[in-house]
Amino acid sequence: MPVPWEALIPFGLVTVMFGATGTLLNTSKRLQNQGKPVRYNVDAWDDMMMDRDKRLTGHKRGQAAEPYAPDDFETNSVWYTERAS
Repeated sequence: MPVPWEALIPFGLVTVMFGATGTLLNTSKRLQNQGKPVRYNVDAWDDMMMDRDKRLTGHKRGQAAEPYAPDDFETNSVWYTERAS
């Protein structure tokens, strides 16, 4: 049975476009996470730690190596910015 060679060009284009789109999406997500892989299955503890890291370093994936928090860490808590419901 002969192969329809003219159908291979659109098939190749579609395959390349899916590959390029996936690669660009993965690259974009990694750059937004400071080069680290995307987090999946984030539970309440991880969410709380990401909020703490964001208050310490300014980015949810950043981590501080200092053993003590800066002085202004005491007053930038989420408790002071939440409204009572």
